[in-house]
Amino acid sequence: MSNPNINWAAIDTNPKFQALHRKKTVFLWGLMIFSVIYYFMLPIGAAYYQDLFKTKVWGVINVGILFALSEFVVAWTIAFVYSRKANAEFDAMAQEIINDVNNGSIR
Repeated sequence: MSNPNINWAAIDTNPKFQALHRKKTVFLWGLMIFSVIYYFMLPIGAAYYQDLFKTKVWGVINVGILFALSEFVVAWTIAFVYSRKANAEFDAMAQEIINDVNNGSIR
């Protein structure tokens, strides 16, 4: 379980932890900015580019509906990209920190 004697302040000041935190923060801000911009493109497009959004693609399906549905695809893609990055990079960096704590390198 959890060890109550862990020095969290030492972990926080550890360069490996700082690097992990910095990488995650930069990556997550990038994903968030992209997702917010993509999200707001729907109401902005519907308000200012009505002719484009009304363009029929197939039957009653128009560009606006396809764009709205694409937001689900983008959300799942963002989740997939984050999980791949976390599994490949962030988890390995976190495991290094855990190993350092367990073997006493971080006090």
